[in-house]
Amino acid sequence: MGGKDKKTKTTVLIVDDDTQVAKTLSMALTSWKYACSTAGTVEEAKSVLNSEGPRVVLLDIELPDGSGLDLLEEIKKKTPDTVVIMVTGHVNVESTIKALRGGAHDFIAKPIHLEELRVTLRNSVETADLRREIKHYRSKEEQMFGFDRILGKSKAMTRAVETAKKIAQSEVSSILLQGETGTGKELFARAIHYASTRADMPILTINCAALPATLIESELFGYEAGAFTDAKKRKEGLFEQADGGTLFLDEIGEMEVSLQAKLLRVLEEGVFRRIGGLKEIPVDLRVVAASNRNLKEESVNERFRMDLYYRLSVVQIDIPPLREREDDVILLAEHYIAKANQKRGPDRRLKGLSKETRRIFKNYEWTGNVRELRNVIERASILEDGELVTTEYLPADLLVEGSPTGTGQFQLPKEGIPLREVELELVRQAVERTGGNLTRAAKLLDISRDQVRYRLKKAGDEAGVGAANRG
Repeated sequence: MGGKDKKTKTTVLIVDDDTQVAKTLSMALTSWKYACSTAGTVEEAKSVLNSEGPRVVLLDIELPDGSGLDLLEEIKKKTPDTVVIMVTGHVNVESTIKALRGGAHDFIAKPIHLEELRVTLRNSVETADLRREIKHYRSKEEQMFGFDRILGKSKAMTRAVETAKKIAQSEVSSILLQGETGTGKELFARAIHYASTRADMPILTINCAALPATLIESELFGYEAGAFTDAKKRKEGLFEQADGGTLFLDEIGEMEVSLQAKLLRVLEEGVFRRIGGLKEIPVDLRVVAASNRNLKEESVNERFRMDLYYRLSVVQIDIPPLREREDDVILLAEHYIAKANQKRGPDRRLKGLSKETRRIFKNYEWTGNVRELRNVIERASILEDGELVTTEYLPADLLVEGSPTGTGQFQLPKEGIPLREVELELVRQAVERTGGNLTRAAKLLDISRDQVRYRLKKAGDEAGVGAANRG
């Protein structure tokens, strides 16, 4: 969608009541491979605009039946991507300012110098095409990273999203996202950016856990030529590159304390210095920081600067782990199944989860959160031959009833074992796991409460019955 089709001529409408000027311009533009139309009045121009939809309009300010400035306003309302270059025989500052504020790409005075016009046309069209391309990609990014991409109907996630939406529209300059690994902190950061007034500016990311402190500092602040051995020329850091936009500092809890002090200064004063530099550089950006640690506890234990924590946590969003979003597990699983189906052939589409898989998904702890769930579905989509995600290709951790960490998984001994012993062991584990709550234990086993009591009683497990009765 970026540049114009090379095989299609750019169409230009010349709006001027001086027929000789219009004729001269038309001949020149035709020789430059533009397609031209002309109009001598505002009404004629409107007719051509509606019927031909020109890409560029050369618009005289003074017309017999109205002002070109009023027509400019109308053009920009209806077709904001149209390139309008104002033309006038009487230049004055007030008209020039009004035209440029009204959306004119440029301003040319009569008598028109054709070479100047040629350059102005080329530059205006290229600039407009670039803006249109940027707008297109920004729109795609908004669709990819907007709040609509954050799936969840649970109360905890709904609350987090609503809070983030309000913050996005505010002027707050720093935001703290806290949540376990895999909960979607970066997705929240991007959604906040694209819902803010900074959406047309860049969002840049750095992972503070992935780089050594010295490299993080040079990446953030940049450096002057000669600042250190390999600094042969000046480099702009992320603070400069993200100016006007958003800087996402992932895993900020891993940042060294000495570097935290420099970050605090940027947040409080809005200025910084490149490494090896003396000049204070002003910067206007929003910093979104994220951590899988509890930064308040880290600051109390002096592993994170308390003043930086309080500076960041003026606005804090806690993103809930998946185990606290039971209502969202199946919703997310079905979403990732739909995405996986895009990579599978039409004859290998998955239709959903088996009954047993749904039960396991709802009861599993999901220590890796949404990222773990996505990986499980991706694995199943590769291995499954049927229409449902069954337990056959689920990771071993999910198949362990009593332990999400994978310890204690039951395997059939070579010599065999009575089924009643296996059944009793699973009932005992369910009762222990739920602290003796019979109703919750029954839910884990997908049987009724009375069936749990019956199996314990039948096995003569008086201790188990006692624990169950206490629940």
